[in-house]
Amino acid sequence: MKTKILTLTLFILIAFWFTSCSKKTFFLQSSVLPAAEGYVEVSRDKSENYKIKLELKNFAGADRLDPSNLTYVVWMVTAREAAINIGRIITSNSLNVSFETLSSFRPVKIFITAEEQENARYPGSMVILSTDRF
Repeated sequence: MKTKILTLTLFILIAFWFTSCSKKTFFLQSSVLPAAEGYVEVSRDKSENYKIKLELKNFAGADRLDPSNLTYVVWMVTAREAAINIGRIITSNSLNVSFETLSSFRPVKIFITAEEQENARYPGSMVILSTDRF
């Protein structure tokens, strides 16, 4: 009996450890910003929301694109294949960018587009960076 309880407790601890750890996924190389690179980390918080964190390097401002745009928008693809605007990226002169948000939906892919409006309802055609499905 004690062995079964110990085994069950160990299983629960291992399952909790795997579900609370973050998963790091790297962006694919960009044809629009070839020097840009970065990754996405997805983890769960205490409220069971998904914490989405992006770290980007060599990420030039949207006004430097051809054609230039106003801002970058981060999109999350859900398991139901819906693309949801989860926020905009604010660039700086350092070219290094961080972005963080929460979602109740589980992301399966993250991508970034250049947009004329930060509150775009649908992604534009200029995809800057994208992950594979995860």
